[in-house]
Amino acid sequence: MDKVFGKGAISKEDAQKEEDRRMKAFRFLTDLTRQRLYIEPMTLAEARGLIDELRQTAERFFPGKGNVFDLVIAPRMERILRERFGSGAKPGGEVH
Repeated sequence: MDKVFGKGAISKEDAQKEEDRRMKAFRFLTDLTRQRLYIEPMTLAEARGLIDELRQTAERFFPGKGNVFDLVIAPRMERILRERFGSGAKPGGEVH
């Protein structure tokens, strides 16, 4: 087993398990946010706040990967906002 050097060293396997755990947790939070956007009564501003919170979580879980959120997750969330709130939810007011 290769070790990462330094105090509190972890193996590559442990690092991969941690990455998998974060991915699974983020996937769950993304699905939960999608469901909340579809079901819960809220304003457009509140909906955008939920998306912003999800983006912040993505940054905490995966530092430096905000561009992936912007390319993959944000457009999906914007589509939900357009479906729910109509043309007034166009991406003119960005999600972040």
